[in-house]
Amino acid sequence: MQMNIKAFWRRLVDPIDPPLMLFTTLLLGYALLVVSSASHERIGAQLMNMLIALVVMRIGAEFPPQKLLRFALPIFVLGVLLLLAVAVVGDVSKGARRWLNLGFMRIQPSEVMKIAMPLMLAWYFQKHETQLRLRDYGVAALILLLPVGLIARQPDLGTAILVLAAGFYVIFFAGLPWLVIGGLAAAVAAAAPLAWTYVLHDYQRNRIMTLFDPEADPLGKGFHIIQSTIAIGSGGVLGKGWGQGTQAQLEFIPERHTDFIFAVLSEEFGLIGNSLLLVLYALLIGRCMMIAANAPTLFTRLLAGSITMIFFTYAFVNMGMVSGILPVVGVPLPFISYGGTALVTLSFGIGILMSIHKHRMLVQK
Repeated sequence: MQMNIKAFWRRLVDPIDPPLMLFTTLLLGYALLVVSSASHERIGAQLMNMLIALVVMRIGAEFPPQKLLRFALPIFVLGVLLLLAVAVVGDVSKGARRWLNLGFMRIQPSEVMKIAMPLMLAWYFQKHETQLRLRDYGVAALILLLPVGLIARQPDLGTAILVLAAGFYVIFFAGLPWLVIGGLAAAVAAAAPLAWTYVLHDYQRNRIMTLFDPEADPLGKGFHIIQSTIAIGSGGVLGKGWGQGTQAQLEFIPERHTDFIFAVLSEEFGLIGNSLLLVLYALLIGRCMMIAANAPTLFTRLLAGSITMIFFTYAFVNMGMVSGILPVVGVPLPFISYGGTALVTLSFGIGILMSIHKHRMLVQK
């Protein structure tokens, strides 16, 4: 019996990368501390979300990269079909059509694309590894823009940005020439006025204008930014203490347990608490970068590098919007914000990185 338990334990922890597991667990522990202060009644649900996320992480760690390569195209095609289904028969909530009702549950297919997109592009570049041409980068861009356009149309600008970033990182790491990147940047700048007039919705334009002058509508569109920046500034160096943040506890901060949880953390734990969070993110991303740099194939290097940069993008965009230096786009703080969808997606990404590292070690042996 004792031998069976030991064998089961070895089987359970075999694919787990200890540094990645440690940094992720510390972030989840920090999240429980902050969520319990921001919203006491949600702590039980968040514990369940974390348990599911850890199970998904373990499942992802078990998947060999060869299987991921094999399923990349079917997963991407399924994701696009689900996005098309959302556009036709999706549920409308708060003016956006983002959810697909399957009868027994509702799903948000755009979340699938955060992993399916880098999987698909890494598969594509692996397939053309021996003779990469400029045309291949153009085809990759078209593959990327299809789901991004469908997600932006819902509209869901935050998720569209994350999927776009995930795909762009793969294309960049595949060797996209700097001259082309410069040309793309110039084209985007030139197209910005047209996008402002014909692409962006009214509420998206309002969010951008509010970024530059939140005081123009302090009780309306500028309320989120004003209250969050007050909370961040009032925390000082040491913070006001757990559960003692006036902005958070008096409910001046909207969405304080989800998108704006960084404001709660800043107010109650101060600069020291923020610095601790940044150190944990730096350690996590640094470890992920090491795994990506040592991956044995082009597919695994591109996939690991893109997933790593997704973690960075989540953190940068969330902290930027809460601090008032980026528009509010509805991006959660990775591993910290309350909620299960993003947490499960990110945890599956961690599991994929563990799998890549494990199978590299097996190849070396």
